[in-house]
Amino acid sequence: MTHLGVKAALATPEAVRERCTALLTLAEEDALAHFHLVPERLEAAASLVAEVTKETYPDLRVPLHSRWRHFELAGRDLWAEILARKPDLGRPARARAEFELAIVSVMLDAGAGATWRYHDGETDLVLGRSEGLALASLRLFASGSLSEHPESDPLRADVAALAAFTAADLGRAFQVSDQNPLVGLVGRAAVLNGLGRSFAARGSRPGELYDQLVGEAKEGRLPARAILVAVLEGLALSDVGCHAQAPGGLIPFHKLSQWLSYSLIEPLQHAGLTITDPDGLTGLAEYRNGGLFIDSGVLEARNSATLTQTWPAYSELVVEWRALTVALLDRLAPLVRERLGLGPAELPLGAVLQGGSWAAGRRLAASMRGGRPPIAVDSDGTLF
Repeated sequence: MTHLGVKAALATPEAVRERCTALLTLAEEDALAHFHLVPERLEAAASLVAEVTKETYPDLRVPLHSRWRHFELAGRDLWAEILARKPDLGRPARARAEFELAIVSVMLDAGAGATWRYHDGETDLVLGRSEGLALASLRLFASGSLSEHPESDPLRADVAALAAFTAADLGRAFQVSDQNPLVGLVGRAAVLNGLGRSFAARGSRPGELYDQLVGEAKEGRLPARAILVAVLEGLALSDVGCHAQAPGGLIPFHKLSQWLSYSLIEPLQHAGLTITDPDGLTGLAEYRNGGLFIDSGVLEARNSATLTQTWPAYSELVVEWRALTVALLDRLAPLVRERLGLGPAELPLGAVLQGGSWAAGRRLAASMRGGRPPIAVDSDGTLF
């Protein structure tokens, strides 16, 4: 198969699910190199996720796990406040702006490190990690710094501005200093530059992806998988790991690309489309969901030294952990629904993540290690 053929074969949610499930099947045979599966502990993990979900969403109306949740802070919807200052923004223009905000914010979201913080002058909030990155990226986008017309049309991200945005620009916007270091600053700026170059051949701005998806919809309906496929057509295929026991030796994850796809569902819905089969996307192979399974004992490292080392992001051990995370989330979801008395339509996989598995993983990490994940992964801020 050619390089392009391999890329196409891996650039679907079905490929993610099938290859991750293949490793879980080996885990059930206790045949994996790095982790031992204790399946009977999945029930307790599901109970914890259901408990956290009920605490956070007592009415059980759980939204999807998307970037928009991170713009809702201190009882305020910060993006809605920005939109309120632009009452003349029509539905398609709003959708394109929301696509670009989500794309930029999600692609800047890889781990910030434990010490970085962002102070927001408008709300006086001081936040780190994913929430801080979300708030910083929201303010960056709203400032017009990514627009070719910052005064007249600030709520956009043009390919030329993205391609020219430097690490120094990003450092200023994200308040980076020697006392406030951000992991992977140069890599994050390179991601924005690459985004600009990738979309330059397709149009003048990434928000035109909205128009493409509207064109693909049939009678106003669009399957969720089509969003991911379109996203991956416009981005470099970089979140694929190697594992000797995987089919073909490769496992795709597309973690940030899938989270971006979840985050694009709401703008499409606001624009009038119906998104079908949200569970066509998969769970996210990141350290909060993965930490849930290690900290609840569902996964045990074969070598106890595993948990005391720092591992390269694409080491076989981390690839195995991420693959098992994706496959176990599919096993976890029906158990959580059963405990909450909800069906897949009421609690799709993306809502299980939000309710949910991500928050439960964070809670366990906070109680056991002060918030650090169970396995330290060396990331340069570009993993997606």
